[in-house]
Amino acid sequence: MLKLTRFQVMGFRSVQDSGWIETDTVTSLIGVNESGKTNLLLPLWKLNPAKDGAIVPLADFPRSEYSELRQVSQDRAFIYADFETDAELAIALADLTGISVDHFNVVRFTCRFDGQRHVTFPNAEPPRSVPAVDVRELLANVRGKIEKESGENVRRASMTTAIDGALRILADVDLVDRDALSNVSASLSEVALPETTSTSLSACWMALVEGIDDTMKRISMSHPNEREDARNLALKRLPAFVYYSNYGNLDSEIYLPHVIQNMKREGLGAKEEAKARTLKVLFDFVKLKPEEILELGKAAATAGAPKPSQEAITAAAERTKERSVLLQSASSRLTKEFRAWWKQGNYRFRFEADGDHFRIWVSDDKRPEEVELESRSTGLQWFLSFFLVFLVESSDAHENAILLLDEPGLSLHPLAQKDLSAFFDNLSRTNQLLYTTHSPFLVDPDRLDRVRAVYVDANGATAVSADLRAGKSTSSEAKSVYAVHAALGLSASNALLHGCTNVIVEGSSDQHYMSGIKTVLIGLGRINPQREIIFHPGGGAKGVAAIVPIITARDEAPPYVILDSDGPGIDFAKKLRSGPIYAGDAGKRITNIGDVLGGLQGAEVEDLMPHNLIVDAVSRTYRGEDEDFRDVAVEGKPIVPQVEAYASKHGITLDQGWKVELAKTVKARLLKTRELSPAIIDLWAKLFEPFSSPVDAVAGTKR
Repeated sequence: MLKLTRFQVMGFRSVQDSGWIETDTVTSLIGVNESGKTNLLLPLWKLNPAKDGAIVPLADFPRSEYSELRQVSQDRAFIYADFETDAELAIALADLTGISVDHFNVVRFTCRFDGQRHVTFPNAEPPRSVPAVDVRELLANVRGKIEKESGENVRRASMTTAIDGALRILADVDLVDRDALSNVSASLSEVALPETTSTSLSACWMALVEGIDDTMKRISMSHPNEREDARNLALKRLPAFVYYSNYGNLDSEIYLPHVIQNMKREGLGAKEEAKARTLKVLFDFVKLKPEEILELGKAAATAGAPKPSQEAITAAAERTKERSVLLQSASSRLTKEFRAWWKQGNYRFRFEADGDHFRIWVSDDKRPEEVELESRSTGLQWFLSFFLVFLVESSDAHENAILLLDEPGLSLHPLAQKDLSAFFDNLSRTNQLLYTTHSPFLVDPDRLDRVRAVYVDANGATAVSADLRAGKSTSSEAKSVYAVHAALGLSASNALLHGCTNVIVEGSSDQHYMSGIKTVLIGLGRINPQREIIFHPGGGAKGVAAIVPIITARDEAPPYVILDSDGPGIDFAKKLRSGPIYAGDAGKRITNIGDVLGGLQGAEVEDLMPHNLIVDAVSRTYRGEDEDFRDVAVEGKPIVPQVEAYASKHGITLDQGWKVELAKTVKARLLKTRELSPAIIDLWAKLFEPFSSPVDAVAGTKR
C-alpha cells in the first residue's frame, strides 16, 4: 500500500505555495476560521477522488488569476504528492525499467487544472556516467590477455594500439559519460575481425566490445519518467481520496422528488452538492433507489379519479408491501453495519416512506423511543453520514483509501471529541487520515509531531508551518497554533486536577523523546502506569525552577525532573536538591541522563535513543558535500556535540529549533520500528520505573 509522505499545493484557491507538508498516518491541520485549511484538503481529493471531486474553474482557480487562467491552456499543476512505495511496486518498477529497486522508494503524482495527472520518480535518475577507473580497468585487463596470446601479430598489435588510444581518452577524467564512451568505442572500432574465424583472441576482443556496449546501454537508458508503462503501473496504485465535510450531514426527513432532481443536476452549491452526495451514498449503501421508493408508494388512485378496480387496489397493496419489506431490510443492514463500526452506542435505525417523503428514525438502549435523526445530536448525524460516505465511496479500495475530513466532530461534546481523536488512531491502521480542526480537544498532546499550523501570511495567502512555537511566530501564525497550546494547557490542568504523574524535562525535544519512549514501553507491556505520565518542557535547566512550584500540588510529592548531564544540568540538579522542595529523599526524584547511561559525561536525552536511529535521522537531514554523518558518528559519546561539530565542519547552519525537528523525526521512526534491542528497552524501563510505580516513594500514597 502506498503511503502519502508529503504534499504541496500551488496556486489553488487561496493557496499560492504551501511548501511541502509532511504527513503521517494521522495528520492534523489546525488554524483559525478562514485560514484556508479546506483549500489544502480539496486539491488532494481532486488528485484522485473516490467519487465526484471534479475540478471547477470558477471555484478552484485563484481569484486573482481567474481571468488569465480561463483563457489559456490549463496545464498548470496545482497539487504535488509524494508517496512512499511498497516493496511490490518498487520491485515491479525495477523489473520493468532495469533500474535498481532502491531508486523507486518514492513516486510523485501531480494533477493539473485540465484534469491530467502525471507521474514522476524523483529518485530514479538513471546513471549518466560511470567511474573512469572501471572502464580503464576493463581495457587494461583485456590488453593484458591480448599480450599473452600467440600468433596473429598484426591483429594483436592493432588491438593493443586501439586500447592504448582508448586509455589516452580516459587518462585525465574521473567519470565517463556517453560522449567519452562513444570516443572509446570509435577507437576500438578501428580493429577489424574476420567474419568466420573464431579464435580466443577474437573472443577476448568481442568480450571487450560487448562490455563497452553494455556500459553504454546502462548510461543511455531512458528515464522512468519517460516510460509510459512505468507511469501507468504507478498510477494504478494511486490511493483514492475520500473527502467529507459537515455540509453533507443527513436530515431526518427527505423529500424524494428533490433528491431525484438534485442527483441529476449539475452546478449545485457546495452545501447542496454535499447533501446530495450523502443521500446518494445512503441509497447506494442500503441497495435502494429513490425512484423505486417513490414509484412503489404511489396510491391505487389519486383524488378525483374514478374508483379504482380491485386489480389496481391489489397492485397498490403489493407495491406498498414490497416497499415496506425493502425499507425494513435496508434498516436492518444499516443498523448491523453501523454497530460493527461504531462501538460508542447501540443504535437502531428505521426507514419509513410516506408518499413523497422518506424519513430516518433512531433509537438506542438508553432511549428506546424512536425519534427523527434530526432530533438526535448533530454528533450522531455526523458519524452516520461520514460512515456512509467512507464505506460507499471507498468500497472498491477500502484499505487503501486516504480520508480527508474537514472540521470533523465540531458539534461533539469535548469528551466525545477526545474519543474521536482516539477513533482516528484506530482508523489509521487501515486508512491514512488528514483532518482540519481548530478544536484543542482534537489535538493529541502526545502526538504534536503530526500537527501542522495553517495561517494567513502577510500577502493574504494560506501558509503552513510545522513550527508550533507561538512566541516565535507572526501574529497570524500564533493564533493558528492556539489550539495546540490550549491542548497542552488542558493536558497540564488535567495533570493537576486529576492526579497525573508529572515529569519535568528541559525542552520540547526532550518531551518528544520521552513521550515516544513511554508509548513504546506501554506497547511492549514493560510498564503499566497507574496514572497518566505527563512530560512538561521547562525551556532549559533554569526554566525548570519556575515550573516545579506550579505543578507541585499541596498534598503531592514534587514532580520528577530529568536533566541533561552537561554543565548547566548537573549544576541545576545540585541546586534543586539543596532547596526545600527536593530536600532529603525527594532528591531521588531528580535524574541526570548521564547517571542512567553509566556516568556518560555531557549526555543528553538524545543519547537515550538507539544510536543507528538518531544517526540515520541526522544523515538524512544534514548532508556534507563529501562526508556522511554515518561515517563519523561515534557510538558511546554524546551525540549532540557530534552533530554540532559536523555541521560546523561542513558549513551547515543549525536553526534554533533544530533539536526539536530532529526529535520529531526520530520519535516518528521510533514508533514504527520493530528492531529495538533488549538492552535499550531494559534501560528505558529502568528510567521509567519510578514514574510508573504504584506507590509514591515520597508521599507514600497509592496512586
